[in-house]
Amino acid sequence: MNYALELIKSLYSMAMVVEARDAYTGGHLWRVSQFSRLLAQALHLPPGEVARIELGGFLHDLGKVGVPDAILNKRERLSEEEYAVIKTHPQVGADLLAGHPLASLAHEAVYMHHEMPNGGGYPQGLAGEAIPLAARIVAVCDAFDAMTSSRPYRQGMPVEKALQIIREQLGNQFDASAGRAFLALGEAGKLAHVVGHSEPGIPMQHCAMCGPIIAVPRRQKDGAQVFCPNCASGYRVVRHGQTLALAPAGTRDPVAARQPVPDSELIDELVATVYRSLPTPRRGWLPRLWG
Repeated sequence: MNYALELIKSLYSMAMVVEARDAYTGGHLWRVSQFSRLLAQALHLPPGEVARIELGGFLHDLGKVGVPDAILNKRERLSEEEYAVIKTHPQVGADLLAGHPLASLAHEAVYMHHEMPNGGGYPQGLAGEAIPLAARIVAVCDAFDAMTSSRPYRQGMPVEKALQIIREQLGNQFDASAGRAFLALGEAGKLAHVVGHSEPGIPMQHCAMCGPIIAVPRRQKDGAQVFCPNCASGYRVVRHGQTLALAPAGTRDPVAARQPVPDSELIDELVATVYRSLPTPRRGWLPRLWG
């Protein structure tokens, strides 16, 4: 693999390690990146822009590495002080990304995905088209996944309800053109294969003891053992053809449960997809890296 591909891979690996700290968001980065790709395509953006936005969707929460575990995995609603800490993650993510040679590819999504068209977002309070399109796209996709996924303090809502909220907030919380295109995707059933999955073909699994998501990599074979990232309860992977389930194993391993192990197979697929999407002229993004 050439140097540029290794650099792209390092971004995905870094983001996946950060996500592993949050017991309730397994697969969130993959889902947001896939929603972002579908939305960028629906807006008829060039392939290179689609690839950049897909990458930004995967990296958008990079700054959560700076949020303490006690806040990240809190089971009750956050206090104002704790929410203020959460609101630092776009700046932390931008600062963390800044030293990377490919920072410009994902900076907009990482730093500005919580800005709103009405100016009520953060960290800059940008409004309207002052918010880059990549950030406006990722914002819609991030919010949709947050609404349809369960959190410590609430169950995920039905897709139809989440789409209705987006419809009601067009031009306010969500960019009108991006939001309308996303609604069309949802109403046509073109998001269903991503909703409720942690990666392609793998429905999200939940801990029977305490509720958090257990993201099961596709490479895990029948009988393999996985652990809840929150309570460390062990489960045995049960595969029947294309279906997957978890059976309690009666074990507990706090060390293994908290090990942030990136899914190398998924990362390789994502890197290859982004790379293939960059037509040769668009690879000018990386002029000093391509050999």
